[in-house]
Amino acid sequence: MSTEQSLQQTRLMVQAASAVCEDKKGQDTRILELDPIDAGLADFFLVTSASNDRQAVAIADEIEFRLKRDFGAFANSVEGRRKGDWILLDYVDFVVHVFLAERRAFYDIERLRKSARPLTPSEFDAELKAELARKTRAVREGTTAKADAKKPAAAASVKKAAKKGASAGKKIAAAKAKPAVRKPAAQKSSAGKRGAS
Repeated sequence: MSTEQSLQQTRLMVQAASAVCEDKKGQDTRILELDPIDAGLADFFLVTSASNDRQAVAIADEIEFRLKRDFGAFANSVEGRRKGDWILLDYVDFVVHVFLAERRAFYDIERLRKSARPLTPSEFDAELKAELARKTRAVREGTTAKADAKKPAAAASVKKAAKKGASAGKKIAAAKAKPAVRKPAAQKSSAGKRGAS
């Protein structure tokens, strides 16, 4: 899988995880697109808040379930599930942080990653859709360009076929006009052969 395809796959998984946060009533869900300098750590952080530890565990469990079911992806490591005040799911290319609201305020990951670009899930979805639309247009334009390049060759072959058809039509018309002339010639030659034998 190429780097671009891998990044696209990661974006889709982040989008699915953020949808889980919204479905499970996670609060103030943010996606941090990390600066390329921090990209050695991960490409994205998904941060959401839960009102209690049971909700935090439910969000983390559902994220794991959906990513496993839909993408075949398993978390590289999971931390904090027992306490439930800060659950971290590490998927290598992105990391999910499910906090209790007070823990999130204390650690303030958004402030620690000032170089990251914060996005809401809806902004992230809009960017992903725009990127997919751009790629689709590029593919279609590439296909159209290839078809346009083939059109002159196709037009030339159509012209050749038309010329062949026209010449074949002329031959057929000539053949229809000549049979009356040829029959007597054929009869003379066969008559000549009979007389010679």
